[in-house]
Amino acid sequence: VDDLLEEIRKQAKKKERVLVTTLTKRMAEDLTEYYADLGVRVKYLHSDIDTLDRIEIIRELRLGKFDVLIGINLLREGLDLPEVSLVAILDADKEGFLRSAKSLIQTFGRAARNVNGRVVLYADQMTGSMDQAILETNRRRKIQEEYNKAHGITPQTIKKSVKNILASIYESDYFTVPTVSDVQEEYGLTRDIPKAVLKLKEEMKRAASRLEFERAAEIRDRIQKLEELELKIG
Repeated sequence: VDDLLEEIRKQAKKKERVLVTTLTKRMAEDLTEYYADLGVRVKYLHSDIDTLDRIEIIRELRLGKFDVLIGINLLREGLDLPEVSLVAILDADKEGFLRSAKSLIQTFGRAARNVNGRVVLYADQMTGSMDQAILETNRRRKIQEEYNKAHGITPQTIKKSVKNILASIYESDYFTVPTVSDVQEEYGLTRDIPKAVLKLKEEMKRAASRLEFERAAEIRDRIQKLEELELKIG
């Protein structure tokens, strides 16, 4: 924990973000509280947090409003955060689903979007899953380096704009209400709007549970369009 604290402070000085994965919600909360008391700008993320709050937390991390995000399975494949240059895996030697070779490889990938990206595994012993994940990652890196050299490519941090993924939550002076024909084309008859809204809300929750936050935000936009139209034709 103290070693990780020093690593976090180094990253914060460089204005780069850190992801920390734990095995339990309690540990994520306790570690967040401990680091916060030491002056670290940190938040935690887990499934009990409201969907829209989770989206906002991800957005704030990318914007640099805080430096460290702690969670359990937030590092799975699909979470694209190019501002993150350090991924720390606690209890890396605790064999199981979240510390399997496949999960570790996916977690390593969260640091691959940044040219300075690196991963630190905290463990008391080397496990088969850790060894396999490290070997596979090194194999992939070698292939990538050879490809880059052959094609004269210099690795750079991915540049990805921080979209206002919560824009759909707020009222906009320039919000365009879709026409009846628009909705008929996309969703069918207008009398099916309530059914479509319920279906989309379920889809949004599933996307958020998989930590596909931008997908969840897109679905939220579609829900708002339908709700606006329902009021219009009401």
